[in-house]
Amino acid sequence: MNRKVIITCALTGAGDTTARSPHVPVTPEQIATAGIEAAKAGAAIIHIHVRDPETGQGYREVSAYREVVERVRDSGVDVVINTTAGMGGDLVVDRDNPAGPHGEGTDLVNGLERLAHVEELLPDICTLDCGSLNFGDGSLVYVSTPDMLRQGAKRIQELGVRVEMEIFDTGHLWCAKQLVTEGLVDDPAMFQLCMGIPYGAPADPGLLVAMTHQLPPGAVWASFALGAMQMPWAAQSVLLGGHVRVGLEDNLYLGKGNKATNAQLVANAKTLVEAMGAAVATPDEAREILKLKPRG
Repeated sequence: MNRKVIITCALTGAGDTTARSPHVPVTPEQIATAGIEAAKAGAAIIHIHVRDPETGQGYREVSAYREVVERVRDSGVDVVINTTAGMGGDLVVDRDNPAGPHGEGTDLVNGLERLAHVEELLPDICTLDCGSLNFGDGSLVYVSTPDMLRQGAKRIQELGVRVEMEIFDTGHLWCAKQLVTEGLVDDPAMFQLCMGIPYGAPADPGLLVAMTHQLPPGAVWASFALGAMQMPWAAQSVLLGGHVRVGLEDNLYLGKGNKATNAQLVANAKTLVEAMGAAVATPDEAREILKLKPRG
């Protein structure tokens, strides 16, 4: 069991959730405010996506990331900043003509272009999605090839940013471990085990146990599952020695019909962790666990 637990709050994501809850933050100001509130509720890390303020859809504008990060940094609230670097991997394939023009919704760029905001803002942490995936029903494929991953991991390492390797399936874990073996990921290697995303690794407790047994020695890891499994998964992660991720990117509810805020989900996770006899890590304790640079 983990006795010192880092809580990460994933604030908004890029999914089509804005119409399903009024609490999903959209504008940079809303996202920053949600992050500050989550930090005050007990999150040591906030995980940041940005959205187009006009449409609510996820996008890659550096100016939006800049505004969110600057607002958080200027707030005086201490929190570790973790930005996604996963946007730019969407390929919509025409079912009947897969070699033809890409379908509507395609946003596909190379591994370095996905890091434009990381290059400018130098967050504490950024993510690296460690494999391609059939993303739900239909014809959307998330593209992240081994060549792209090596290129991205090397550049993140050069920037002095900690990489959080996002693992959506067992083969992704194999690939991530190879990056570690090749020296492209600094110690301690940081893994996020992402469960229940169609069609990746299902949210099966036995599978999570098996995946944790495949982690390299000294790894720091967390896991999450979607929807109603969010809080049970938090408890399971702590029991298995890991850390916790909650937030509106992964789940919109506190209970049936009760739509949550990010801060409420963090507060619930904090209560759960403490009820299990563990302590919630402060941002400085999280920096120590992850060997991050001191806040400066």
